Amino acid sequence: MQGNNGMDLKSIQSRMPEDPGVYLFKDRSGRVIYVGKAKNLKKRVLSYFRPQSDFSQKTAVMMDKAEKLDYILTSTENEALILESSLIKKYMPRYNVVLRDDKQYPCLRLGIKEDFPRLSIVRKIKKDGAVYFGPFSSSHSVRNTLKLIDKIFQLRKCRTIRLPKRSRPCLHFQLGRCLGPCTQEVSVDSYRDIVNQVRLFLEGRNRELLKKMKRDMAHFAEKQYFEDAARIRDRIRDVEKTIERQDVVSTRMEDQDVIGLAREGEAVQLVILFVRRGYLLGSRDYHFKEMGSPDSEIIEAFLKQFYRQGTSIPKKILLSKPIDDLLPITNWISELAGKRVSIIHPLKGEKRRIVRIAISNAENLLSLKEKGRKGDLVEGTKSALKLKKVPKYIEGLDISNLYGKMAVGAIVSFVDGLPNGQGYRNFKIRDVEGIDDYGMISELVRRRLSKGNLPDLFVVDGGKGHLSAVKRVLEKIPDDEKPELVSIAKADEKAGETTDKIYLPDRKNPLSLRGDHPVLFLLMRIRDEAHRRAITYHRKLRHRNLKESRIDLIPGIGFQRKKVLLQYFGNMDAVSRATADDLAHVPGISDSLAKRISNFFSQEE
Repeated sequence: MQGNNGMDLKSIQSRMPEDPGVYLFKDRSGRVIYVGKAKNLKKRVLSYFRPQSDFSQKTAVMMDKAEKLDYILTSTENEALILESSLIKKYMPRYNVVLRDDKQYPCLRLGIKEDFPRLSIVRKIKKDGAVYFGPFSSSHSVRNTLKLIDKIFQLRKCRTIRLPKRSRPCLHFQLGRCLGPCTQEVSVDSYRDIVNQVRLFLEGRNRELLKKMKRDMAHFAEKQYFEDAARIRDRIRDVEKTIERQDVVSTRMEDQDVIGLAREGEAVQLVILFVRRGYLLGSRDYHFKEMGSPDSEIIEAFLKQFYRQGTSIPKKILLSKPIDDLLPITNWISELAGKRVSIIHPLKGEKRRIVRIAISNAENLLSLKEKGRKGDLVEGTKSALKLKKVPKYIEGLDISNLYGKMAVGAIVSFVDGLPNGQGYRNFKIRDVEGIDDYGMISELVRRRLSKGNLPDLFVVDGGKGHLSAVKRVLEKIPDDEKPELVSIAKADEKAGETTDKIYLPDRKNPLSLRGDHPVLFLLMRIRDEAHRRAITYHRKLRHRNLKESRIDLIPGIGFQRKKVLLQYFGNMDAVSRATADDLAHVPGISDSLAKRISNFFSQEE
């Protein structure tokens, strides 16, 4: 493993190779907080050094925490993908999408190379010449299937690979649950014929199976072997009853895994359907909480982790959302499966209809989980904060300024514990000059009160001083209309504090909630979202004032090139310190213009 021992942009530009590999962001303590793979490490890593307003909330928070960067080179992009999956499983990084339930699913194994094969339940698929069927969604479903096959086809039950030597058959034969190969009650050829029927049944080739069984029944009836004909007749009835209970989801009789995703706020529900020979054999669902990642990233991470063992992979995988790294992931999964696998995001036709089934299942599960979670959370907030009523509508408040200049305020809205984008608002602070946070937060609240339709609870980013300033503004509101109020301040690590502090009106000391309390997490989330909104708006206003910067004096530099330079280097000071070679790497900056910029700033000094 190689590292740059820090997050210095110039060091990264000079040392980071343009080869495939894996990069690891680490926090102050050296803990891995994010693992990613790249075809071009330098290009991918430098994409993180842009203004945070360009990032998703999750990435912005992650980059605030990241203080170290390591990387591992690989020979190919495919090797990078494999290594990335292994490192995610090893480190369980906080800001990666981590599939925590990645256990092997049960399958049925049929050792067709044996003279008298038996059907058994396994969780690991080996390259041993046997045929495997599945995956089944649970141990219960695979046991039910095995029990059904035992009843219909009566394969042997003994667990040894070779048949035990017996003078008389076991109790299973007496009960009509085994064909008795151990005492040669059935020939190898006849038993092999039954094994082929089991294989047709498990592969979903039921029409072919029924035709064959009906031919055998007619043959025995014609030979007047009525007991054998009656036994096959009973099997036909059992198979037909089983087919009636199965759900046909595809007329193409294909093997497919179908992945559907639903989202409500940042809660994500993913469902995978196992379709074999057109029949729905089972499903599995995964719930991700507080995910700031886009849908495509979640599905991509799921593919990498779910299929990493290379077991029970069908020829087609259908997705409800497209993914970015389609080609390398397709090649990797095909290599694991030992066959060509297609990963498709269907837009119409039968495949889209099947994907819609998976999405509907995910939406239904998410609705049930979120309904219970939200009710518990807002009720718990009322109890934990000693509020007068359940805070169904909550608004978070924060301000942002640069030494008192270009001050702005932001309000974010949460309903039932989830973000409500329609209630987000930005404000330019107009009446307060200089560094006066209390005056700014007071102005923000006054202007919010003038809009009406007030929330049940205000959450202020700040300590006791901010709380008191807002409380004085709210005193002018009638009690029956007045929102309740709390503030939340970050923990002081230097003072040994480990959890953020919650301040309530008319209470001297902060409220103490344990570090993993869901109400504390909710308040922190609202505070962080208000802070992100205020910072983003403030940066946007600052970018509008770029026309007044020193770089405007350089011929050939307009607003667009100025914006590109700032995005690349992060700030104007970094631009002024950059060499001509550094500047020439910026898209749209020619060698001659890079020298002109470098000479301009060197002359100023």
